[in-house]
Amino acid sequence: MSGVRILLLGGTSEARELATRLADAGHDVVSSLAGRIGAPNLPDGEVRVGGFGGPAGLASYLVEEQVDALVDATHPFAEHISANAFAAAGETGTQHLLLRRPGFPLREEYVVVPDVHAAAEVLPPGAVVFLTIGRQQVAAFGHVDAKFVIRAIDPPSVLPKHHVLLLERGPFALDDEIELMQRHGVDTLVTKDSGGAATAAKLEAAAQLGIEVIVVARPPAPDGAEVVPTVEDVMHVLAR
Repeated sequence: MSGVRILLLGGTSEARELATRLADAGHDVVSSLAGRIGAPNLPDGEVRVGGFGGPAGLASYLVEEQVDALVDATHPFAEHISANAFAAAGETGTQHLLLRRPGFPLREEYVVVPDVHAAAEVLPPGAVVFLTIGRQQVAAFGHVDAKFVIRAIDPPSVLPKHHVLLLERGPFALDDEIELMQRHGVDTLVTKDSGGAATAAKLEAAAQLGIEVIVVARPPAPDGAEVVPTVEDVMHVLAR
């Protein structure tokens, strides 16, 4: 496939790399960002910001803009966007690919839970928690009797009573993660199984310090979606 029009649902480092690769290969690429981060890292090429109005709105866009292929390279936990993309592609007969990076290697000692609410319920009273789940679901921990060190790119709208807020963007180095956890007296890490090298250091830091790790499992991909793990795989599939 060469010189075709591609809608790339982005926001991840893989999406930015893919936008450059696709444009260099001669494709007409539009990257779409949800607009939930105040100052996103923008990909090369044409960019649109904001939603489509659900699967019906996205389907209309695919038809009106004569999109040949829809590549979903959103965050592994953007399950609603991925479901809408898969539905819209199916309705319009548009080629669909889901680029989903591999998850973190899950160690036997990790506590794996299905969602953030379950993570909140298993936290022991009085814990000092390093919370790295993004900003949108921090409210789920508002009732927990614990101290939270919360790291996010943008500030959450609701915060627990006892908290320290760190507004930072990865990648994060191992030594810095160890120093952060020691400085705040962290005894529990809560994170999502997002995968990716940019945030993997916190898990190694927790292992070295003997800190309990609670991992929120990632949602499944839409049933029937063609899932590929790397940018290179996307390029190979589109080349077919």
